Amino acid sequence: MLNIPDSKHERIVIVGGGFAGFTLAKKLQNKPVQLVLLDKNNYHQFQPLFYQVAMAGLEPSSISFPLRKAFQNCENIVIRVAELQEVKTKEKRILTDQGEIYYDKLVLAMGTKTNFYGNQEIEEKAFSLKSVSESLYLRNSILQDFEKALMEEDYDARQKYIDVVIVGGGPTGVELAGALAEMKHYILPKEYKEIDYKEVDIHLIQAGDGLLKGMSTEAGETALKYLKKLGVNVILNKRVQAYNGHEVVINDGTTIPCSKVIWAAGVHCHKVQGLSEESYTRGNRLIVNGHLQLLTDSSIYVLGDQAYLSDNTYTHGHPQVAQVAIQQAKYLAKSWTKNLKNNFVYNDLGSMATIGRNKAVVDLPKMKFKGFFAWILWLFVHIRSLIGFKNKLFVLINWMWNYITYDQSLRLIIKPFKRK
Repeated sequence: MLNIPDSKHERIVIVGGGFAGFTLAKKLQNKPVQLVLLDKNNYHQFQPLFYQVAMAGLEPSSISFPLRKAFQNCENIVIRVAELQEVKTKEKRILTDQGEIYYDKLVLAMGTKTNFYGNQEIEEKAFSLKSVSESLYLRNSILQDFEKALMEEDYDARQKYIDVVIVGGGPTGVELAGALAEMKHYILPKEYKEIDYKEVDIHLIQAGDGLLKGMSTEAGETALKYLKKLGVNVILNKRVQAYNGHEVVINDGTTIPCSKVIWAAGVHCHKVQGLSEESYTRGNRLIVNGHLQLLTDSSIYVLGDQAYLSDNTYTHGHPQVAQVAIQQAKYLAKSWTKNLKNNFVYNDLGSMATIGRNKAVVDLPKMKFKGFFAWILWLFVHIRSLIGFKNKLFVLINWMWNYITYDQSLRLIIKPFKRK
């Protein structure tokens, strides 16, 4: 059913059109190989800005790019919208929801999904933020609850609509909390005048003793200070035990009434049927050697968040961030085209997070800074990383307009059409 044309060249199947898969395909375009790029969506998503779609700061089209448009001038790339179901290693074939396909080399670059740590109730009731679709769903829910709050006279009932609990103090949680706080201060007083914006409570719950654990202690402390200044209630050293859709239960016994919990407390990888249990380690990551080959099968390569490569510097594997995925894809393309013999070495370019207007933290290899200049650098890096000139331009215009007016005009509740 996939209907892949035969080729005289080696067939490389890439599963996943994220940072790793997209970059690898770009580097191998028009080379003497046949590339088959599979993804469940027909577009590449820029994950670091999902939260801005959820907060009505950007439209989904601004951070997405059609895969077919990206490769429309490439003769050696075949794109199919399909989901991987099983790898048949002995036959060198994969099974998808659209049919089977053989491979000479298989590249797994499927990224991660939200980790609810086995709590089924939270998984069913809470919001996650790992796709454009989930971002839109969260945006609709926030705006719909504001509309419901306008019509609710009872104070306690109204609080459930307007209060938000964010679980997880990493970059996603911190950036979400900052964006929500700015919406509270700048948007609600203008557009939802009947709601006293001071009633809106934003809670950020972190199991550890600080924020932004992947960054420096100074960055975490600065983020905490910024969020408190914006009015966010940051709760450290506490874990969410349960959530029934109306009330959050924390491990110290306290409860928070709310109808929106955003789960940003961790990720783990998709487990691939057909690969042996010995292939996996913590977080369902696949163990690879220095050439990014799966230890249990040299014809399978793993990139990005799925790859677990331990070395002297990263004894527990590389961080699951975009730069690792991009650098691994570039290395793999070069190793194939130029027959490189050296192992992959990650060049850490630094980390950054934004907490709101003029507020950001940046950790570079040789320096750390915060505030306005960190925020400007964050803007520049993210605009530069977007795919497509139009996307870069639209995001820049949106951000400039928002900065000048303290507003943006993207708060549309777009409901899915239901046929009667």
